[in-house]
Amino acid sequence: MSEPVTDLKVAAEERYLNYALSVITSRALPDVRDGLKPVQRRILYAMAENLGLAAGSKPRKSAAVVGEVLGKYHPHGDAAAYEAMVRMAQPFALRYPLVHGEGNFGSLDGDRAAAMRYTEVRLARIAEALLGDLDNDTVPFRSTYDATRDEPVVLPAAVPQLLMNGSTGIAVGMATNIPPHNLAELTDALVAMIDEPGADTKALLKFVKGPDFPTGGEILNTRAELRALYESGQGAIRLRGQYELESLPRGRRQIVVTSIPYAANKAALVEAIAERVISRKLPQVLDVRDESTDDVRIVLELAGGASAELAMAYLYKHTELSTTFNVNLTCLVPTPNPLVGQPARLSLAEICRHFLDFRLEIVTRRLEHEKRTLEARLHLLDGFAKVHADLDRALRIIRGAESRADAAAKLGAAFRLDAVQVDAILEIRLYQLARLEISRIQKERKEKRERHAEIRDLLSKPKRRWAMIREELESARRQYGDARRTMIARGEEVAYDPDAYIVHEDTTVIVSRDGWVKRVRELRDPASTRLREGDALFQVLCATTRERLALFTTFGGLYVLPVSEVPATTGYGEPIQSLIKLADNERLARVFVVRAEGRAREGEKAQGELFTPTAVEGESYLLVTARGFGFRFTPDLSETTRAGRKVARVATGDAVVSVAPVRGKQVVCAAARGKMLRFPIDEVAALSGAGKGVYLMRPGDDEDRIVGALALPKTAGLVVVTEEGGERKLSVEEVPEGKRAGKGQKVVKRGRIASLRAQE
Repeated sequence: MSEPVTDLKVAAEERYLNYALSVITSRALPDVRDGLKPVQRRILYAMAENLGLAAGSKPRKSAAVVGEVLGKYHPHGDAAAYEAMVRMAQPFALRYPLVHGEGNFGSLDGDRAAAMRYTEVRLARIAEALLGDLDNDTVPFRSTYDATRDEPVVLPAAVPQLLMNGSTGIAVGMATNIPPHNLAELTDALVAMIDEPGADTKALLKFVKGPDFPTGGEILNTRAELRALYESGQGAIRLRGQYELESLPRGRRQIVVTSIPYAANKAALVEAIAERVISRKLPQVLDVRDESTDDVRIVLELAGGASAELAMAYLYKHTELSTTFNVNLTCLVPTPNPLVGQPARLSLAEICRHFLDFRLEIVTRRLEHEKRTLEARLHLLDGFAKVHADLDRALRIIRGAESRADAAAKLGAAFRLDAVQVDAILEIRLYQLARLEISRIQKERKEKRERHAEIRDLLSKPKRRWAMIREELESARRQYGDARRTMIARGEEVAYDPDAYIVHEDTTVIVSRDGWVKRVRELRDPASTRLREGDALFQVLCATTRERLALFTTFGGLYVLPVSEVPATTGYGEPIQSLIKLADNERLARVFVVRAEGRAREGEKAQGELFTPTAVEGESYLLVTARGFGFRFTPDLSETTRAGRKVARVATGDAVVSVAPVRGKQVVCAAARGKMLRFPIDEVAALSGAGKGVYLMRPGDDEDRIVGALALPKTAGLVVVTEEGGERKLSVEEVPEGKRAGKGQKVVKRGRIASLRAQE
């Protein structure tokens, strides 16, 4: 008989869904009630119940704890379990660590914890608030993975662990990223919600000022932004480190960074600052050193007269001293099935409501468990009292019995006792039924009856149970609460001016034919500069470090790049692709120095073709392609555009060959085979966006190409450069006049034209 056939698509979907549900409910997301993931819950439970590692006990090797967890509760890798335990012991990862670790448990510098065979652990004091009522039938249990024992579905947390320490995790199709908060603020908010059950997120934010990260720092979000974040359950927290300004002898000053953003790597941060100091991108700072011990202390030596605010503004902009924490308040909420949670993104008020409802359930179950225990004990005490009233008769029955079973039957019949009471009487020692001991039994019975009546009253009056919850929260606040570490700056961001960090100096930018670029402080002879083998000079630009470069490419792109970002070196430089995003086979067509006013620097006019005229913001340019298409346009040169913007639509097989500023009313075009053409600039279309333009001059044949076009005054001169390096000076009037889109007339009869340039 053939086996049934299963559709592959259906089988794959079913198995992937099972996997996704397993990751969501059993690995990646915390429970809204105790704020723990399964691996964290199992570690704490194993430490408390199996190993007896209470806060006051002697610590044990981490390897023993991991082995206990893996062998009995968590069928996964030891590395994952150890990492979870390490994180619960790190004071810079958890606002209130749940595990006390001895040994190397990592650092803010990104150091990993020592191997589990070297470290020791026990529970932290605050972990007892999560585990306190486990023995009172307060939470449901389920079988472990091998069905040999039981484990709690959730811990009876007496503190709001989810918000207190936060959580992070990535599931299938969803994730969570909950920041830590201050316990004192959370308990105040929960108490306020007990007093006013309908309190919304806005009301709770009077108590919860915002996240409170273990590493301190400042939050820049406004009240409105924080309210929107906590109401929607998602948003971004802008976080930055704090600093102080210290005065030193002889008028010197230094900045001391006293806190860094949560999850930032301190060693990498110091290295990033040092790199910027060495590369002179941060001229206000002379040196940086890390003097941290248990507290963060990163010292920045200020240059004389430098502004500390400017230095910090740069560091906030370019380093991890300012980061963004993306909040996602997703967690598992209870369902009718106590063994399975449902993922949901909650608001602050919803998380608090779930926790308080959970606390009410815990308190109620604890009281019910105590009530059952009292009833069972009172039942036995009642039996003891009955027997004591006629102790001699009871003794005669026991002496005359043939067996224990016979004695039990006769005692039960004689004193109207049930089997439980009879068994307790037969197990008790005779002296405990003497006059002195029976008085203690009667006293105990009275006390337990009073407590039983009190518990019945508590179970019948929810307000009294809420009062118990309130008192427990206030007790937790007194015992574990502390001052806030993260300050709320309320949007007070330091102004950032990029020009303030550039050392103002003259420089020379060198661009090679193959697209390599560099800058040098002084260039006496362009021919002496270092170039890669087979490469040649393309352009030399006199500039200052506070100016910009406008780079036009053969594909019609425009890139604007600060001169200060061109690598300063006496070597070959860097390929232009490392600074801007060029497409495959895209090359530079022309590069300009952008200046507020179009003045040339000393030596720029005299050096000839290699030195490029300046570009002025707001002026018009003339662009032409190898096939003769061209147009006028006014590019935006005011903003840096490393990703580039299109200024021309160039057909496949065509390329931009010339971009030149419009200096006059006459357009002069030249083709490689020596023909030239002149016509009025009014015939050239002016485009406001990227386009193809119109024909300026048609090449003579398929072997010919346009090499350049200039817009000059009628009285100006120009220089025709041949491929052999020769130059011929002409006046604009000497170029034959014709109609736009013509083929022009032969002007250079010997050799091919390589380019045109205006005569200075």
